[in-house]
Amino acid sequence: MNLLYAASGFLVGTLVGLTGVGGGSLMTPMLVLLFGIHPAVAVGTDLLYAAVTKSVGTAVHGFNHNIDWRVVRRLAIGSAPATALTLLGLYRLGMSSGVSSHLMSVVLGVAVLITAALLLARNWITGLVARRIGDAGPRHAAGLTVATGALLGVLVSLSSVGAGALGVSALVLLYPRLPTARIVGSDIAHAVPLTLIAGSGHWLLHSVDVPLLMSLLSGSIPGIIIGSLIAVRVPDRVVRPILACVLLAAGGRLVF
Repeated sequence: MNLLYAASGFLVGTLVGLTGVGGGSLMTPMLVLLFGIHPAVAVGTDLLYAAVTKSVGTAVHGFNHNIDWRVVRRLAIGSAPATALTLLGLYRLGMSSGVSSHLMSVVLGVAVLITAALLLARNWITGLVARRIGDAGPRHAAGLTVATGALLGVLVSLSSVGAGALGVSALVLLYPRLPTARIVGSDIAHAVPLTLIAGSGHWLLHSVDVPLLMSLLSGSIPGIIIGSLIAVRVPDRVVRPILACVLLAAGGRLVF
């Protein structure tokens, strides 16, 4: 077991438990930029890491009744087929090809930058969009939730980023009356099948590093338990700006 990888897993797992954000958006850039892992391997390994880590987070949030399973089902209806189609596209491109590697790096960087922007300006963005589209009715909310799931399926399969900040921000818009804790819990619960399907596809495409995965999980599992338990005690406004600044630096490095 690599202690540095385990410490990284603990840090990211704690942040995911606290905010629902920081899994792929922080772990994948960390593996690429700090540890020099190939982008395809970083994405594939992080997806399975996220599947196991968020399964533990889902158990904790479920025990605290912080999951709306109706919302989770709607997201999964969109994300499952979109993930499968994206993996098929990666298979046809070839995981080791220069085109595939460049595509994943660019999508990863852009997704990280969008995540950082959402963290910094979530209230302003959600307020602006809410004023323009109003409160979506039940039928519109259901359709838009499925569409959000499909978008997340594509982004997560290509970059392992999006299930956190993008998913949470979309749910805040679509379900403004849902408590924040249930939005975070529902987003984490949906990330489990999403990352499991995408990670299994990357496994079949031979882009998963098993020793690296085991080291990350040894730190992330206790981390997400701690983060999930103290989520209601730590103000989101304290964690969000720090995480956003880190993501801006990482995203800029990946894109430019």
